Amino acid sequence: MGSLDSYLPIFVLFVLALAFAGLSVLASRLLAPRRPTAAKEAPYECGIVPTYEPAQRFPVRFYVVAMIYVIFDIEIVFLFPWAVVYGQLGRFGLVEIVVFAASVFFSLLYLLSTGSLDWGPVKRVRPLAGRLERTTASTVRRHGATGTGDEGSGRAA
Repeated sequence: MGSLDSYLPIFVLFVLALAFAGLSVLASRLLAPRRPTAAKEAPYECGIVPTYEPAQRFPVRFYVVAMIYVIFDIEIVFLFPWAVVYGQLGRFGLVEIVVFAASVFFSLLYLLSTGSLDWGPVKRVRPLAGRLERTTASTVRRHGATGTGDEGSGRAA
């Protein structure tokens, strides 16, 4: 029983934390006033009255960015202890952290190359093969002098 005595303060603190959380929720439910109005139940956006209902689902892009943020946070969390014990780890520790950082960096490069972090509208890229270079003469010839698509001589009327 002597070894379990050292865990007694942790157990007591855990019980006290659960009791405090439970009593706080119970007290707020019992003591809070219940007078709902449309204004109180409306979503609050920094004082701006919402003009439309929000979308029910977020695009996957938000979750991808959140996961990237978490991954880089984890990398930073691993870098601090590594920096503290770097002298004890020697070359092995250096190789391991370089492999870890490289895997995260190449993952970021992959995400950038696939456009996962692009927030703007989707860019449509048309291949240039077989297209003529655009000049004033070719544009006038193609669309006519008036710009209405009439095939004309290229002279203004």
